[in-house]
Parts: sequence; structure tokens; C-alpha cells
Amino acid sequence: MKASEFDKLFDEGETDMTPFLDMASATRPGLTPKRVNVDFPQWMVDALDNEARRQGVTRQSLIKHWLADRLDRKAG
Repeated sequence: MKASEFDKLFDEGETDMTPFLDMASATRPGLTPKRVNVDFPQWMVDALDNEARRQGVTRQSLIKHWLADRLDRKAG
């Protein structure tokens, strides 16, 4: 199917588009993990670990959640 045909069917909104998609290889743009290194002072690592333990999550999860929350507030 040509992209123009796909777009037309989608724009008409009357057709279920999922049969035309390869969901096994589908990805969400911008969500591919990218490793970054950040150096924190020991007191900050200790504080992060304590808060992560209190919330029952990993340090990495806590940092990602806090950063995402801050970026969402800044964007909105």
C-alpha cells in the first residue's frame, strides 16, 4: 500500500489501520534509551538512595521520574 493510500484511509477514519501496521517492529520515536554519565557528590548519592529506598524504587527510576517531572513542568 502506498503512503498516500494509507493516509487517505486514516484521514477518513472509518478503517481500522492496525492490519496495515507491523506492530512487531513498531517503536515510539524519542523513547530509545541513551546512556549518560553524571557525577554526583557522595552526599547526594546517599540522599538519592535513601529516598529511592523510601519509595521502593531504584535510584535510576527515582532520578528519571524527578527529571521527567521537572521537564514536564518547565514545558507546560
